Amino acid sequence: MTTIQHGIIAPAAQAAAVRAAGADYLEATIVGSLLEEGAGGTWHRAAEVPEFAPAPSFAILFPATVRISDPSVPLAETEEHLRTALAALAPHARPGATIVLGSGAARRLPEGVERAAGEERLAATVRLARDLAAERGLEVLLEPLHRGETDLVTTIGEAVAFLDAHDLAEVRVVADLFHVMLEEEPFAVVREHAGRVGHAHVADTDRRPPGQGDWPLAGFLTALRDGGYGGHVSIECFIWQDIAAEGRDALAVLRAADPATAA
Repeated sequence: MTTIQHGIIAPAAQAAAVRAAGADYLEATIVGSLLEEGAGGTWHRAAEVPEFAPAPSFAILFPATVRISDPSVPLAETEEHLRTALAALAPHARPGATIVLGSGAARRLPEGVERAAGEERLAATVRLARDLAAERGLEVLLEPLHRGETDLVTTIGEAVAFLDAHDLAEVRVVADLFHVMLEEEPFAVVREHAGRVGHAHVADTDRRPPGQGDWPLAGFLTALRDGGYGGHVSIECFIWQDIAAEGRDALAVLRAADPATAA
């Protein structure tokens, strides 16, 4: 049985601060952290990465410049980026770790591309990522992102329908409170599809740390747990003044709100 843990998403350079906050793990970002941009917009393994404990999940797989819904881009270019990213994160991963495929700007439909064609290419990308990750004993998850970030797959319900329509039903999804709130997706839908969820992200109002806003964190986590989700939960925030200090309080709020760990 999996022991439920709570982590913080941050660049690897923030590993010490995440540990100081008392997180169970660092969910390291890949682009700009484990990968560095080189000449010509290509990405390569970062020369120096601070040590951190093997992680159960990783975020930000693609930069905006890797167009994963553009049929005019050779799929071999996407494959090259994926192989580089997987090689960079694998030494830091727990067995079976999940890799979040969000990357909203990367998957936005290019001008002039019909939706059906863009969806087919996105599906091909998800399939390729799934297979390459599986070779290393890892799992790629598709994350719905709100419409301010992308125009393909914006809700949990849409993600499930997209995967089913493209023969990818075994690929699980990410449930992220930030996107659920901005898309006004009912928690009843979250509960309905919780069995298809492979990882969860949370934040408070305007993506502040839990406890600094008024979003219904407990309601979201209760819907997930009641629906059968038994995995970890990571805090994903844009606004940290001090991860070590604020993270301690945010994790306490998260653990108290999570039915799987609340006292």
